[in-house]
Amino acid sequence: MTATDSITDTAPDRVAIDQLVRTGQPVTLTQCDLQGLDLSGLDMVGWHFQRCNLAGTAFERAVLEDARFTSCRAGAARFDGAEMSDITIDGGDFSNAGFRRAVLSSARIAGCKMTGANLTDARTDGIGLQDVLLVLAVLPKLSLRKAVLRQVNFSEADLSQCDFRDAVFEGCSLRDANLTDSRFEGADLRGADLGGVRLTDAGRFRGAVISKQQAADLLGQMGLRVL
Repeated sequence: MTATDSITDTAPDRVAIDQLVRTGQPVTLTQCDLQGLDLSGLDMVGWHFQRCNLAGTAFERAVLEDARFTSCRAGAARFDGAEMSDITIDGGDFSNAGFRRAVLSSARIAGCKMTGANLTDARTDGIGLQDVLLVLAVLPKLSLRKAVLRQVNFSEADLSQCDFRDAVFEGCSLRDANLTDSRFEGADLRGADLGGVRLTDAGRFRGAVISKQQAADLLGQMGLRVL
């Protein structure tokens, strides 16, 4: 078996996946149904999951470094404690998936729906996010320091104690997010929707850059106009 092995249109069980893992080579799974399988603890470095059904699949404590997930359906999948450094998630639906304590260092996530995902205590240094829907996601204490965030929707997400220092927001939304004790020093928030932020809460953005319109919206709450 070689690194170019590809399995297509099958529904392998845990035994079959174990056999693939034992080869020690990356495998590409295309349009495979892994729904609900327990794949926890497996070493799947460099594997490629392409248009697979991963709904409810357990990858807890799995080793998934440099793995790729392309257009997968992974609602409620569990990646808690998984090693996921340098992974790529391109498209797909990971709504309500669990990434608690997962290592997502230098991960690249784009074009993905992650509504309600839980990243509590995940390591995210160097992560890249573009066109990601994180509405209602649970992201406390997440580090996105110096990140460039493009088209990321954090509406109503739990962002308490997050580190956004020196981050750049481009076409993002923080509308009605929980920003308690989050840090924004040096962040560029001119490309963020700050809807729902009250002037009394504006101290959270001390040291950040905002636009004249954003400042006017905040001051408008006091009946003042910025001309």
